[in-house]
Amino acid sequence: MTHHRRVSRHQMRRNARRMRRHGIQPIASITDDLELAPLLIGSIARGLWRYRSELAPMITLALLLGAGWFLHSSYRLWWPTVAGITVIVAAAVVVAGRWVGLTRPAERAYAATAALFGGGWLSAATTLGPITPPLPLLLAIGCVLLAIPWWAHRRRRARVRVERTLAAWPDIAQAVGLTGSRVQSAIVDLWGYRFRLGLGLGQTVEDAITAVPRLESALGSTRGGVRVQPVASKKANRADVRVIETDPHADAIAWPGPSITSITQPVKLGLYEDGTPVRVRLLRRHGLFGGVSGGGKSGGLNILLAELTACPDVIIWAIDLKRGMELQPWASCIDRLATTPNEAETLLRDAVAVLDGRADDLTRRGKRVWEPTPETPALVIIVDEFAELAEESPKAIRYADSLARRGRAPAVSLIVATQRPSKDAMGKSAVRSQMDVRVCFRVREPRDGDLILGQGMVKAGWHAHRLDAPGKFLISAPEHDIPRRARTYLITDAGVRAAAERHAEHRPRLDPVSAHALERASEMAAEAPAEPDRTSPRHARADAVREAEEALMAALHAAPAEGVPVGDLIRAAGKGRRWVYYRLDELARAQRAVQVSRGRWRAEPHNP
Repeated sequence: MTHHRRVSRHQMRRNARRMRRHGIQPIASITDDLELAPLLIGSIARGLWRYRSELAPMITLALLLGAGWFLHSSYRLWWPTVAGITVIVAAAVVVAGRWVGLTRPAERAYAATAALFGGGWLSAATTLGPITPPLPLLLAIGCVLLAIPWWAHRRRRARVRVERTLAAWPDIAQAVGLTGSRVQSAIVDLWGYRFRLGLGLGQTVEDAITAVPRLESALGSTRGGVRVQPVASKKANRADVRVIETDPHADAIAWPGPSITSITQPVKLGLYEDGTPVRVRLLRRHGLFGGVSGGGKSGGLNILLAELTACPDVIIWAIDLKRGMELQPWASCIDRLATTPNEAETLLRDAVAVLDGRADDLTRRGKRVWEPTPETPALVIIVDEFAELAEESPKAIRYADSLARRGRAPAVSLIVATQRPSKDAMGKSAVRSQMDVRVCFRVREPRDGDLILGQGMVKAGWHAHRLDAPGKFLISAPEHDIPRRARTYLITDAGVRAAAERHAEHRPRLDPVSAHALERASEMAAEAPAEPDRTSPRHARADAVREAEEALMAALHAAPAEGVPVGDLIRAAGKGRRWVYYRLDELARAQRAVQVSRGRWRAEPHNP
């Protein structure tokens, strides 16, 4: 018993190429028992269907000839009706053509011209006859002239190429490990094409994401040119596949100007690859901007500031530990700018005081949330290089942690930027876990993407390590749960200066509740006993350290046998008392100059 296996066209071509490489030439033989006509008809039909787009002008010419013959023989007096319908169709194409895929004016003009020519010729053929001179010549010339733009149209050629590529999807699916999947629909756009993929039984979106490198090879795209993401309906057996043939983000996108007038509106940070804006709400949310140096974090913060400074219902405080190098151009719009660790600690401490004051006010009024207005603005605190703050001022991190935990209801938001938000960089606090909005620019390693976006995000398709240009980013937020590449706007230094000068005129003042809370916190800090400043001696002035050392050694040499109180040594050091704490610790540990005896210091002979 013989079993016949059906061979696809691609397998036949592959076998033919192998035969030719070995010098075997195909030979066609016609015998009496061969049914040639069905094979010939089938081949012609397949060829006509495959090249139906290229043959569309010829098919249209044949249809016009047939329609003209039929109308002339049966309905010769209908030519005014045909002419009227022609005018209506042409007008409808011009007015409503964008709703049927004719998005460009040139495309609508071409379609209207073709409709007028075909309808006008058909009206003449209805009354005169299709073969009456010069109608056949006019039809041939018109079809050729109209066929040239049709054949040269880029989108038509791209659509045909995509259709032929996707027609071979069963073979592609088998090659990439997605056997059983099927293409449900496809759309061609300016940058490439995308199609909806129905996954096979037991297949998931993660399987399709894993197969992306094989898909890039099978579809003939560039490396990194295929995107796979879940569908908006969240169906587990569906996936959207996008093939990028021309990178829409190859060039920087100029900032068009502020898109919001209130903090209650979503901020527009940039554009997705399909041209839709990236909008995210920041009110009562904390944000994290992460990525390698040169990845675009500073540009993203500039766009954020350009948008927020246009809002009259938000106060902006900022911390820039690059000594103000990044955020100083916005100083006229920033209510407070800290450029040193001590200033940053004070700023964050005051922000906690504002938070507490607003919380007390909400409790007195029986309200649950602080509603931003120009009279009662929200407070947004932007921290650039958060890792430096964690290293230089651990106490400031405790304040930041309090803001991240309790700042939502009183409308106090924290936006931090760092290169790699590890536990060490974030100060081992809960700040990172409180970030609802996470913007990830390019990172070097996949695990860095998990640090910024969250554990397991890289496996789910959030591949920030594949971003290939400054300004490209991925955003994760409650309303952005699908990995889509975007690029932030570019604002030049001149644009920053112009925006800051324009927006500075409309900046709000701190509300009375917050101002009173700051005054009360300042009074309490002034009344509290001063804590000893244990800053490292490398930050003290050299002359103060030298004077303190000389005074301390003199006091030790002049000490009586029973010793001298520590307080006397500190008073003897004068302005260098900060250095004394560290010097005493070193002396005690080394046991070179003094020994501890019942809480007093006693000098011993030594050789300085």
